[in-house]
Amino acid sequence: MSTAIQVQKPMPSTINDQITLFDRDTEKNPTIRILEAGKKVLISSFYSDGLLLLRTIKKHLFRTMPNETFREQREFRTAYQKLSNLVIIEIIDHNLAVKKAPSIGWLKKLYPDTADFFLTFPQVQGLNSSWQWFENGIKIPALRNKIHPYYGTYFPTRFEHLDLFDNWLKRYDGPRKTAIDVGIGSGILAFQLVQHGFQKVFGTDTNPNAIVGLKESMGTTKLSRKIDLDHASLFGKFDKQTELIVFNPPWLPQSQNLDKIDEAIYYNDQLFPDFFAAAKEQLLPDGKLVIIFSNLAQITKTATQHPIEQELLKGGRFKLERCFKKRVKAASEKTDRDQHWRAEEEVELWVLVGA
Repeated sequence: MSTAIQVQKPMPSTINDQITLFDRDTEKNPTIRILEAGKKVLISSFYSDGLLLLRTIKKHLFRTMPNETFREQREFRTAYQKLSNLVIIEIIDHNLAVKKAPSIGWLKKLYPDTADFFLTFPQVQGLNSSWQWFENGIKIPALRNKIHPYYGTYFPTRFEHLDLFDNWLKRYDGPRKTAIDVGIGSGILAFQLVQHGFQKVFGTDTNPNAIVGLKESMGTTKLSRKIDLDHASLFGKFDKQTELIVFNPPWLPQSQNLDKIDEAIYYNDQLFPDFFAAAKEQLLPDGKLVIIFSNLAQITKTATQHPIEQELLKGGRFKLERCFKKRVKAASEKTDRDQHWRAEEEVELWVLVGA
């Protein structure tokens, strides 16, 4: 693991002597009341007891909160996070101190100098899922090889926007000397660019885990010579103009303070104005700016304005060459959320050139 960049990881929890223990025989309603009072509960016997308590919290909230509209679902998730993050589990010698618990390699990899500590149960769930994805890899239809996303790095679970980008790259007839991928994340767009013949790709990200993870996964392979990384916002240290800028920004406006992985999902008010101003200086006169976006904010009524349309209307820096759109597949029937609005969702690929 790189020592030059400090990765983000769950902060260990503190507990006191009055913490309540929970196992499958503990009465559930009193436990919910303890959590609602802001007090922590420790899972003390089996790992599955933690899963049981989280299900109990969710059932309790389903009975007491509406959960139909997009905004109600957000509020429901906020309430669930508040209660579930009071459920604690102990780690001893980098292993979960309960029976029939999964083995999570991140506990040693991310905490090499701390063997014994406490984490919230949702944090442990996130670490466990992330370790499985990291170990087993994820197949991306547009790529030849699996990706192995590092902990705390965003990666897509739907691929319509990647298909749009891949189809555009197949038709792209411009130079393929350099490209810049702003917000490189798990590296998928950069890998696509290399796969389609770009000689050098520069990638930036404000999330340290994205940079550390990509450096570690690329190692000394050919990819490491083709992809140059910088832990920075927007264009970072890359000050030379390029023929292609690629940007897959967050698709939803910010509603609260964000951590680094949330910055891949929610944008603040300054992101797009700052990006377009910097991109104008970074793009060669005959270059192209490709932005991958969605109408998600409009159909869920979390935003009234489309930031790319606003730039084209008022910015005076770019003009539209083409906009490609693709309908998103229906939500899985297995999801707990009512996502009827997905029937209207489209991913978008905007190709802009200098005005």
